[in-house]
Amino acid sequence: METTTSSLHSGSHQAAAPMSPALIALFSLSAGVLVANLYYAQPIIELIAPAIGLSPQGASVIVSLTQIGYAIGLFFLVPLADLLENRRLLMLSGAAAALSLVGAALSSQPGWFLLVSLLLGLSSVSVQILIPLAAHLAPEALRGRTVGTIMGGLLSGILLSRPLSSMLAQFFGWRAVFFSAAAMTLATVAIIAMTLPRRVPQHRASYASLIASLWHLLARYPVLRQRALYQGLLFAAFSLFWTAVPLELASRQGLSQSQIGIFALVGALGAIAAPIAGRLADAGHTRLASFGAMVAAAASFLPGLAAGHAALYGLALTGIVLDFAVQMNMVLGQRAIYALDAASRARLNALYMTSIFAGGALGSAVASTLYAHAGWHGVIAAGSGLALVSLAALALAPRR
Repeated sequence: METTTSSLHSGSHQAAAPMSPALIALFSLSAGVLVANLYYAQPIIELIAPAIGLSPQGASVIVSLTQIGYAIGLFFLVPLADLLENRRLLMLSGAAAALSLVGAALSSQPGWFLLVSLLLGLSSVSVQILIPLAAHLAPEALRGRTVGTIMGGLLSGILLSRPLSSMLAQFFGWRAVFFSAAAMTLATVAIIAMTLPRRVPQHRASYASLIASLWHLLARYPVLRQRALYQGLLFAAFSLFWTAVPLELASRQGLSQSQIGIFALVGALGAIAAPIAGRLADAGHTRLASFGAMVAAAASFLPGLAAGHAALYGLALTGIVLDFAVQMNMVLGQRAIYALDAASRARLNALYMTSIFAGGALGSAVASTLYAHAGWHGVIAAGSGLALVSLAALALAPRR
């Protein structure tokens, strides 16, 4: 694979040169900006819902629909990266995401806003075209480290999107959040157009056969099925926590939107797990590191049971440890599946990420209802239970 030319072919057998630090930084920044679009609504659903006529109980549907749209896009759009030129796909999907963000900012009816939320998730899959492209560019010995560093940027985008959203909404209103996100997305599309190398896959097939091949890949690779299950369960716990915790912070702790935004910054500390996980995977410690990540995820909910003056600190500790564990396991899984078949990386990534965000959509969808009926202790029990199921699945899986 040649990285010094303007066009990259996935079928090349030449040794890949290491990606330059500047290119890795560009990938990281683009991944963070693009993925953040999925999460801006999460901490401000209580502001959006009354403005568009949604009930408080239906507020979490906004987040859930965005993630459902993302899962659909992962399954039906991301595989195109194994068939069509990658940079063009990134530009088209990024432009569509910017238009969806503008549509959200201008919405005043629940039906329209929910439709735009679905479309926003659908068009935000560009980030999952970007990551397999980086895996193609990176040499085998540095692939985990390179993908881990870029995932650190992506995860920082996820985690920083919440405080940015809360603070913008506090001072300028929730519509300003979506207008600002649209501007950042368009700027990222322009950077991609000017700087990213082209990659033209050598795979030739119809779209129907490309989609049909997803089932064959899923059946062929047990590692893919296992890693998708583990991370889907952990991401359900992750989404459950971060959708429900603003409700707990507002109702029980009395925090304002800007204070909730500052609280969400603690989760950004978990982004350091991504490059660490990449190095552990490159060194052959995937299984042991996965056990550690899942145990940490299950235990992370315990500090959230603290009461009184310690409650806020307990919630912050839960956020830090949970985010660290989920990010680590995410990168470990990506490193494992990218090693299965170089020509099918986009489709393998599509299947992996579809499972993850289906779990995320489930966690977000039940968060408001679970909190309303079972309280914060119900959220804690459900979140830790999901992590324990993931841990049990790993323990029962045969060693490779």
